[in-house]
Amino acid sequence: MIIPDNQRARDQAATIIQRGGIIAFRTDTFYGLGVDPFNAVAVQGLRELKGREEAKPILVLISDLKDVDLFISDRAGLFDRVSERFWPGPLTLVGRARDELADALTAGTETIGVRLPADDAARDLIRVCGGALTGTSANLSGLPPARTAQEVETYFPTRVDLIIDGGEVLVIEPSSVLDLSGAAPRLIREGAVTRKELLRVFATVSS
Repeated sequence: MIIPDNQRARDQAATIIQRGGIIAFRTDTFYGLGVDPFNAVAVQGLRELKGREEAKPILVLISDLKDVDLFISDRAGLFDRVSERFWPGPLTLVGRARDELADALTAGTETIGVRLPADDAARDLIRVCGGALTGTSANLSGLPPARTAQEVETYFPTRVDLIIDGGEVLVIEPSSVLDLSGAAPRLIREGAVTRKELLRVFATVSS
């Protein structure tokens, strides 16, 4: 079911999330699939829906910077410096996952990717839904991410409880993914935030 993005839609989404359902919504990049990241059954259902490889962790979107502590166990100084520079924004930061997070979310990697999206509507929806939602792209694994609510429906004609129509996505690039869980930062994917921009921040930390 597709409905326009408004407060009623967000309240309906919150009810669906609370009961373990799946929603689709526009993020600051592409459309994403949202479930309660603390509901292991819902997260596993999301994996099955996408046909996602078991070895890949699932991204989490947060509504406010403080919510990062619900997922990351050890925030190094570099994590804070990078998040202060690029959040809200299209940069996913990977850190050491808190022990209590479900394996369905971390895929047993002991790490988790978190992003604070640069979209007021997306953050408000996430906040209404409890402060955090999974944000894996709304597509079957291996296919292009959905740019419209209608494309989401084409991919998933059933099993997505609600598709919130936030309009067509106009971005070209996905979020960048930076792994800060190890001894040295590692750029997993260069997207909207470039390697050059990140290197500038690393230089200020090391100087």
